[in-house]
Amino acid sequence: MAIPKTMQAKYDEIAPLIVVFCDEKLNDDYKALCLRLLEKLCRKRPSPLLGGRAHTWAAGIAHAIGTNNFIFDKSQDIHMTAGELAAGFGLSVATTGQKSKEIRDMFKITYGNCEWLLPELIEDNPMIWMVMVNGLYVDIRDMPLEVQQLAFEKKIIPYVPGEREGNQICRMTIIPGEKPNDP
Repeated sequence: MAIPKTMQAKYDEIAPLIVVFCDEKLNDDYKALCLRLLEKLCRKRPSPLLGGRAHTWAAGIAHAIGTNNFIFDKSQDIHMTAGELAAGFGLSVATTGQKSKEIRDMFKITYGNCEWLLPELIEDNPMIWMVMVNGLYVDIRDMPLEVQQLAFEKKIIPYVPGEREGNQICRMTIIPGEKPNDP
């Protein structure tokens, strides 16, 4: 994404804070999501970045992306407390959390929106793959390839699961009372 010329200085002030934090505490996938969110904030009109301190925005961005990717869950490979995240930017938990909430509301950042999820969380997120077909919710991964392709073309799902390497769609028919053949 191109940064508007009027926002380039603000981007250049906030981006290094995000990069340093992600390089030290997170990973490249987190960094890419945080920088994409910063770019969107720069492109928003009027940009909310025109008010507030760079550290507050950087912390809010990292917190928003982290919250959406379960960074506060100890079972995740990359995890930390809200206090550790806020301290990484020299801010309080309350300030960081408030800015995060503002950002999440502004861009509708939710677990069901794969734009803001780490790649490794997309595949196992049932919310992304549940679609309504003829009034019933179904897991699109269990649907025929043609249906998956249509859902992808309509931007309902992030990719066609049936076309992913190593991912096979089960096409066997089970007749009641008979055992299915082993693949």
